[in-house]
Amino acid sequence: MASSRKVAVVTGSNKGIGFGIVRALCKSYDGDVFLTSRDEGRGQTAIADLNKEGLQPKFHQLDINDRSSIEQLKSFLLSTYGGLDVLVNNAGIAYKQADPAPFPEQAEVTCKTNVSATLDVCRILFPLLRPHARVVNVSSFVSQMTIQKCSPAVQGRFKDPSLTMDGLEKIMQEFVDAAKAGKHQDLGFPNSAYGMSKVAVTVMSFIQDRDIRKDSREDIVINACCPGYVDTDMSSHKGPKTIDQGADTPVYLALLPPNTTSPKGNFVSDRTIKQWE
Repeated sequence: MASSRKVAVVTGSNKGIGFGIVRALCKSYDGDVFLTSRDEGRGQTAIADLNKEGLQPKFHQLDINDRSSIEQLKSFLLSTYGGLDVLVNNAGIAYKQADPAPFPEQAEVTCKTNVSATLDVCRILFPLLRPHARVVNVSSFVSQMTIQKCSPAVQGRFKDPSLTMDGLEKIMQEFVDAAKAGKHQDLGFPNSAYGMSKVAVTVMSFIQDRDIRKDSREDIVINACCPGYVDTDMSSHKGPKTIDQGADTPVYLALLPPNTTSPKGNFVSDRTIKQWE
């Protein structure tokens, strides 16, 4: 018999901002909080570290690049809880500036994880969202900088209010294909694989918000956010914010009270709705 207890899942949360999000949710969320990671050992180590702080997160293995791993999580949530109340899509990758991998490879690998795999998580887990569920897609201020570097034509496509998820995926595939052909800049795309992936995450959030408003389940709120420039492995420890400071806005959005009308379908940074353009 599935428990009616509320449940939150944070992807990619054995370290960095995701770890900070789990820590904060354990302190303030009225339900079970799942720390997930690709590697079970690293995940269990993270759980043990939080246990030492007196916190009681639960663990489930999740590799967002592996659809069967997402499906296993779905089955587990369905049988154990009968649904899902909070989903924080935090998992993502970024190449270091000094990485020797050629740009076409960086574009393909980054977009596969940050866009396609994140979308897979949403497509597989969104049917489990209960009324009043909260979804937080962790994007970046880099998405704002990157869209400004796109050509006006490409910007127009991303900002088209009738853009569908299929349409968004098509633009991203064009970017990857153009990168492989060495023509991405000729076609109006900027020279940033990570930036483009985060443009997609932000736009994905806007599309999901539009779609979920037509859903019969009430009060499901989806937002994109920028955690800020945080001292993590991903930033090569250059960011001024701690992981707990980076977790602040994602957790604020995960805990928005029932029947929230704003922020809803927005890009949020420092708990503030930002004009995204």
